[in-house]
Amino acid sequence: GDAVSSLRSSFGLPGRREGRGVRGASRRSPFSGWHWSPCRLVLCSRVRPNRTGDMTVLSRVLHVSRRKGARVAVTSGCFPRRPLGSSRSGAGRLRVLVDMDGVLADFEGGFLRNYRSRYPDDPYISLEDRRGFWVSEQYGQLRPELCEKAISIWESKNFFINLDPLPGAVEAVKQMANLENTDVFICTSPIKKYRYCPYEKYAWVEKHFGQEFLEHIVLTRDKTVVSADLLIDDRLDIIGAEPSPSWEHVLFTACHNKHLQPPGRRLSSWSDDWKSILDSKRPQCCRAVLPPL
Repeated sequence: GDAVSSLRSSFGLPGRREGRGVRGASRRSPFSGWHWSPCRLVLCSRVRPNRTGDMTVLSRVLHVSRRKGARVAVTSGCFPRRPLGSSRSGAGRLRVLVDMDGVLADFEGGFLRNYRSRYPDDPYISLEDRRGFWVSEQYGQLRPELCEKAISIWESKNFFINLDPLPGAVEAVKQMANLENTDVFICTSPIKKYRYCPYEKYAWVEKHFGQEFLEHIVLTRDKTVVSADLLIDDRLDIIGAEPSPSWEHVLFTACHNKHLQPPGRRLSSWSDDWKSILDSKRPQCCRAVLPPL
C-alpha cells in the first residue's frame, strides 16, 4: 500500500480516489504538459509459495507512457533469483524459456476431462476439433453460456496441480537443463483469477521437476519483457509491451494450432529434435553434448 502510494506520487499518478486512469492523472500531474518518451519501470521480487496455498506476490511491472491519451498497463510478474537483464546469462550461455500449459502440462486434455465430468449433458469440443488458442471462445460459439462454464473449469481449485505432464516433457526439460552452457526457465502466464493458479503452478513444478526447479520459474502476464534466446510456446501470437522480444519463438504443436502455419520454427513434440533447435542458437564452438539420462 505505502510502496504503491509512493510510486503513484513519484510519477504524478492519481490516488485511488482522485480519478480513473491516466486521463485523470494528466490533469493533476505536476508533469502535465511535458512531452515524455515512453519509459518502463520494472520492480522485481521473489515469490514464496507455501503449503497452505497462500502466495505473496510482490512483483509489479509498470509500463508508463506519459503521452496524452496513453494508458498505464500494470502486469504482475515473478522472476527467479538469476538476473534476466541481458539476452545471455553469461559468455556463450544459452537461455531457454519453456511455456507450461500446453507445452509441459496437458492443459487441453485436463480441461476436456474436467469439463465433461462437471457438465455431462452439455456439448463439448473434441481435441481433434479444437481451433484457436482460447478454449472459452470456441465453446462460446457453440452456445454463449458455455463460455463461462469453460472458464469455470480452470478457475477451480486443483485444476492446474492435477494436470498430467505431456509425453516426454519432464524428461526432455531435465535433459535440457543439464546441458552445458544452458539456462532453462519455465515461463508461464497465470490466470487473472489468482486464488489457486499461481500456487498450483509452483506445486506442479515441484511435484514433477523437484524443489530445485522452483528457482527456475518465471510467472508473468507479458513474456515479451523476459529476455532469452528461445521461447518454446504453443501460442502463435505472443504480444506485449516489448515489440521486438529478444527471444526466437518456437511454436510447440498442440491440438489447437496444428492447422496453423507459424512464421518461424515449430517443435512437433518432445520426441522431436529439440536439441538441434538449441544448437542452432549457439556459436559453432559451443555446441552442447546431450548427457545420458
